[in-house]
Amino acid sequence: MLEQLQSLDSIRLNFNSGGLLVLNITLGVIMFGVALGIRLRGFKKIFVKPKNIIVGYLSQFFVLPLATFLLTLVLKDYITTSIALGMILVAACPGGNISNFISSLAKGNVELSVSMTALATLSAVILTPFNFAFWGGLYLKYASRPESNGLLQPLQIDTYQMFISVFVLLGIPLILGMLFAWKFPKITKKIMKPIQTISIIIFMSFVIIAFIKNYDYFIEYIKWVLLIVFLHNSVALLSGFSFASLFKIKRRDRRSITIETGIQNSGLALVLLFNTNIFPSSLPLGGMIFIAAWWGIWHIISGLSLAYMLSKVPLKTF
Repeated sequence: MLEQLQSLDSIRLNFNSGGLLVLNITLGVIMFGVALGIRLRGFKKIFVKPKNIIVGYLSQFFVLPLATFLLTLVLKDYITTSIALGMILVAACPGGNISNFISSLAKGNVELSVSMTALATLSAVILTPFNFAFWGGLYLKYASRPESNGLLQPLQIDTYQMFISVFVLLGIPLILGMLFAWKFPKITKKIMKPIQTISIIIFMSFVIIAFIKNYDYFIEYIKWVLLIVFLHNSVALLSGFSFASLFKIKRRDRRSITIETGIQNSGLALVLLFNTNIFPSSLPLGGMIFIAAWWGIWHIISGLSLAYMLSKVPLKTF
């Protein structure tokens, strides 16, 4: 397994600047669509009843990165440094754009889910670069393989560049979306769902096309990447559920916290990985890119499957 994954790291995927532009625009549209559903009055409840949002926030930005770091340590003899850093980067990203929809299917607290998505996305401008640099730096210091020391460079010198990139990709579309919703509430109601649906379809199409263009690589390595992402996503969902249970969060809210923790914005991770100002093209990034790309597909499958199962279970029992 390790030998195969080592060869994956050196792969240069068939991906051009045009594809990166489409991915950037798609992510911007997704974030704009998320912002259309954000209302300032929703943030008031964070201060009135802060416990649930604080628990969910910590679950996303502390528990998940920590759990991911520990998982990479457990798997360090079976995975490459690039794979480990890919897992850490995904864990450092905010919740995915379909988490609110999945929460509603799972009969969770959609209002809590939306508030968590909004707060997490705004915080990601600072916390995504910080978490990746911190946990990734720890992994490189204590668990990485000697041949991967070159990956230390972007963690040391490009955190500011990552901050700028995350702000452009998340912050600006969020600000524009919230302003649009405030100024044009009637139009917002009409376009919000279509924009969110179309952007998700475009993103999924992008990932599928990227896999088709790299079909041979996909067939050769997918069995290992699938297993790693499955374990990682399972840990993410379990950590969210366990942390919420530890603080005795009500079942309906616990479902939303579980989903928000297990559904990650892997599209952001992909955009950052293809930014050569953050990750120079000379670095062995194949493993990181494959992990982020498969997360983009798998967390939708796992999230919808979990939501379907939870929808059949009465809230009083789980």
